[in-house]
Amino acid sequence: MHFDDSSGVPLFRQVANQLGEAIAAGVYGEGEQVPSTTEISAAYRINPATVLKGMNLLVDQGLLEKRRGLGMFVTAGAGRRAQRAKREEFLDTGLKQFIGEAKRLGFDADELVELIRKGYAS
Repeated sequence: MHFDDSSGVPLFRQVANQLGEAIAAGVYGEGEQVPSTTEISAAYRINPATVLKGMNLLVDQGLLEKRRGLGMFVTAGAGRRAQRAKREEFLDTGLKQFIGEAKRLGFDADELVELIRKGYAS
């Protein structure tokens, strides 16, 4: 994990985003325990309340569940839900930005499709 307090993204959101990405990538599988609030806060020198706030976002999204006295665990189906959310985020922001920049640079749709095909083939 890497946290950037100068990025403009609140640290609790960075915690949630990075844990969510790790879940989507399968780093933490269904039923697995994620690092504790204490472990993350000590390793990255982040206030434990900030880490907990980020983790609670993932609880609200149904990606993590609290097990009293044990910690936070990845819920069933969390990997698929996290990946679906990342895909939607990409379509809503990343793809729109990519297309906008391509238009500004003078690419037409056919050129972009061909470049994407070549990129997938390599």
